[in-house]
Amino acid sequence: MRLPVALAVPTAAAAAWTLPALACHVPPIAAALRVPRRTDSAGVALTFDDGPHPEGTLAALAELDRAGARATFFLVGEQVQRNPGLAAEIGAAGHSIALHGFRHRNQLRLTPGVLREDLRRGAAAIEEATGVSPTIYRPPYGIFSAGGLREVREAGYAPWLWSRWGRDWRADATPEGIAAKATEDLGPGDVILLHDADHYGAGGSHRRTAAALPLILEDVRRRGLTAQERL
Repeated sequence: MRLPVALAVPTAAAAAWTLPALACHVPPIAAALRVPRRTDSAGVALTFDDGPHPEGTLAALAELDRAGARATFFLVGEQVQRNPGLAAEIGAAGHSIALHGFRHRNQLRLTPGVLREDLRRGAAAIEEATGVSPTIYRPPYGIFSAGGLREVREAGYAPWLWSRWGRDWRADATPEGIAAKATEDLGPGDVILLHDADHYGAGGSHRRTAAALPLILEDVRRRGLTAQERL
């Protein structure tokens, strides 16, 4: 059945606009859009979204320090403004600081202009608190729109996703389940997504992530890998 032209054109446009949203779940789409999910490293990269958080970020930093591991923290500008000293502590501890926007909003609901301003405000908050100008960006929920991906690149940011995740924001997550999911078929070059904050997930989820982190790091070590890679 062929759609009438009046319907086919907007339907095709909507499909093109939303196609990048599938990149976090469909590796071939991510590859076609040139949005990396993996590194070329022999180790793995730990990444944390949604912080900083007074409890969750400190717990993650303590465990990373104990294991001699390094990570990349994708910070949310509005949370940085609430905890500027904690944001600075992330960088001082030797971890990479990246941009997760100013507010935690789905790109599919934003116009390019609104996203452009969100990127600007998020980067400004991070720079003021840490002295670091972020160069890489991961969108909230891992969702890009076509216009959003264009705006991100035009603003000079390298877009990033992930290849493994712990699904640690869920209310039914457990430390053991988070660790098992995050390290499933783990290998060189994998990028692991975790959350050091519960601002946008289930309440208290950062505690389960903190409890899962030693299990994840031990599994990384057992596989003969390292967690020194920063994006």
